[in-house]
Amino acid sequence: MTRLKVIDNISGLQAVQLLRFVTFLIISVVFTKSHLSRAQIGNWELFLFISSLLSFFWVTGIIQSLLTLYSRNRTYRTKGETEGRKSPEIFNAFLLILFFSIMVFALGIPLKFTLAVPGRSPEIPYANMLLFYILLSNPVTLIEYIYLLNKRPHRILQYGIYTYSAQLLLVLAPVLAGFDEQSAIWGLFIITGIRWVWLVILLRRYTLPEISFDFMKEHMKVGMPLMLAFLISGSAQYVDGIIISIRYADPGVFAMYRYGAKEFPLVLLLANGLSNALLPQFSTREGMRAALVTLRERSDRLIKYLFPIVIVTMLVARWVYPRLFTPEFTRSADVFMIYLLLIIPRLVFPQTIVIGRRKTRVTLIAAAVELAVNIPLSLMLIRPYGVVGVALATFIVYSLEKLFLIWYVWKKMKIAPGQYIPIVSWLIHSAILVLVFVLIDHRIIDLH
Repeated sequence: MTRLKVIDNISGLQAVQLLRFVTFLIISVVFTKSHLSRAQIGNWELFLFISSLLSFFWVTGIIQSLLTLYSRNRTYRTKGETEGRKSPEIFNAFLLILFFSIMVFALGIPLKFTLAVPGRSPEIPYANMLLFYILLSNPVTLIEYIYLLNKRPHRILQYGIYTYSAQLLLVLAPVLAGFDEQSAIWGLFIITGIRWVWLVILLRRYTLPEISFDFMKEHMKVGMPLMLAFLISGSAQYVDGIIISIRYADPGVFAMYRYGAKEFPLVLLLANGLSNALLPQFSTREGMRAALVTLRERSDRLIKYLFPIVIVTMLVARWVYPRLFTPEFTRSADVFMIYLLLIIPRLVFPQTIVIGRRKTRVTLIAAAVELAVNIPLSLMLIRPYGVVGVALATFIVYSLEKLFLIWYVWKKMKIAPGQYIPIVSWLIHSAILVLVFVLIDHRIIDLH
């Protein structure tokens, strides 16, 4: 019983996300220390990149719309009485993910022959395996959310510990035994097979196998706008990867960028958790005043806690990268330092107010403008600064998007920035971080 008091749904889900990040980080570190060449590591990274590129937006849209429909929907007239019942909603969500996976697989068969531009784009690594991996890996993402909806947070954590420990073993063991990167991909297939067995057990235990086209229509009506929003807002990193892979027909350059293009995970986890937790309070005018105060106080707490950690990380990044990986990946540290700057716009939350007040059209417009500006800006900055220029463009456009949302909340919704942003604390910490970045970039501070 103690474990239920210590671990709740939010911390359980955050723990699994952190385990996923740490698992792939360890794999990356071990690969750079192994016999694999930079090109082979690039093939591994490109394999993961393309599989995520073709799936992330619709998988996230289906799952998040399921979370909103599970306790309240018109098809099954569910109004909170979810405890202890077998869910037809989860089963139909599984069918939707399976349908989209099959559709991407089917469309990918002819497309795999035309995606690569001869002489410019790198060849897609292991194209047949990639399509089968997309087909098989996406449905198992439901597992942690089945536990979440059935209020089994300790099971979420157990699932993460067991499967990601097994993934480390299955991916790293063949490479350490002297085989190539394809053996690591086979390791992904084996762990995916294990997760499929786990998924089938959960579907039998927690779902009602009832096909409902009415619920699927309702699900897609809610989920399609989410898919579009995630496609627009989340595709910037994938567009950056495409620009780099076209500009440099060298998998090694792509791997170098990917190893640096990572936001600080603790910032992402805590910021998203705060935003999502307050969304229901912003949905009613009665709760808005208290929610604004809570948002300001909690974001101030995050600023004072996370900025010092990020500053220390930035100070040691150039020293750590060549030692954590190899000297070939020293340039990755410069990309990583720019991604650390994303904490500045990340810890400002106008989007929480906008989404909470259901002004979702505004977030779609902001995301579309962000993507439209990111492409030409990345192409412009990659010429003088290389891959670092692409990262700099990401920081600029994301900051501009937040400024636009701050302006909208202020002018259209009559909520001043000071009501939800701890302006003095945010400005001071942001200025210190930017100063540290400039001093490191100009070699005035050099721990390399």
